[in-house]
Amino acid sequence: MIHYNPLLQNMENGKKFITMGEIMLRLTPPNYEKIRMASGFEASYGGSEANIALALANLGVDSTFFSVVPSNSLGKSAVRWLRSNDVHCTPMILTSPEETPTHRLGTYYLETGYGIRPSKVIYDRKHSAMAEYDFSDVDLGALLEGFDWLHLSGITPALGENCAQLTLDLLRVAKEKNMTVSFDGNFRSALWTWEQARDFCTQCLPYVDILLGIEPYHLWKDESDHSKGDWKDGVPLQPSYEEQDEVFQHFVERYPNLKCIARHVRYAHSGSENSLKAFMWYDGHTFESKLFTFTILDRVGGGDSFGGGLIYACLNDYDPQSTIEFAVAASCLKHSVEGDFNMVSVDEVKKLAGGDASGRVQR
Repeated sequence: MIHYNPLLQNMENGKKFITMGEIMLRLTPPNYEKIRMASGFEASYGGSEANIALALANLGVDSTFFSVVPSNSLGKSAVRWLRSNDVHCTPMILTSPEETPTHRLGTYYLETGYGIRPSKVIYDRKHSAMAEYDFSDVDLGALLEGFDWLHLSGITPALGENCAQLTLDLLRVAKEKNMTVSFDGNFRSALWTWEQARDFCTQCLPYVDILLGIEPYHLWKDESDHSKGDWKDGVPLQPSYEEQDEVFQHFVERYPNLKCIARHVRYAHSGSENSLKAFMWYDGHTFESKLFTFTILDRVGGGDSFGGGLIYACLNDYDPQSTIEFAVAASCLKHSVEGDFNMVSVDEVKKLAGGDASGRVQR
């Protein structure tokens, strides 16, 4: 008998997705409490690449996650959490104390904001198993065998030189295998500096097909004279269509390997109410989504949900306008779901993307 997961049957084309990154334990004070007030914490798991892997599995994609966790109760629980949500974890490495001496799972604390008070994240991930592991003996060709799409982010290389080298090596192997590669710069100031992030992530661009976000990258007006500035200098956080289109065009001129560039734009009215829309460049044209306004239950993972939605739409050959509408709708819905992971269905995303934001009870 051939074994398969009947929940992963939405993908008629049979394409397989894999991503690599660190999964962490998330600890959150309940009821919007500040950490100094908390007498207990709610535990869950998360991490940018894991969030995307799970979001895609939830949408019916054959999704695999590669990471390193300690072979203890915390590490095994993280794997079980992913597996219980239909993410394949076969390549994951559970390490011994000899392999990763500190033998710990990365952790982060989330203080959930409310109203005018913003959310805050405190990382406790230094010397995690992912950061300490020696990847030199991992057969990357075998790891990527049989997959069609690889997703990476700028968070993992910030964990250490081993993870940075792994990221570059995976990009090279993926291109040798003619895989589609998506990349999200995902700058984290707690992990490295802006210039370190820009220097590294710019190295990744020649290998990327689908680029999520326009930072942190160097896009010099003159490669031989950096004093002339970057094409992104002066572009506001909420750009006009014309401003965003111009930046996209400069990216494609410098990196013709890019097939698609997408970014979401956030308007923060308060810590509890935001608006989102998105821009996407594809096949010589920039597309703009509708603007959605919503109340926030949990903001963490919103960007990952945008990326997951866009990848899903691309895997299913949506037309460009439908792709960007689906991606931004997936991100908006994530803000209504507690935890890092986006637990919404394809039908729910399509309904919102189509303009139904009523929130009425479905019977």
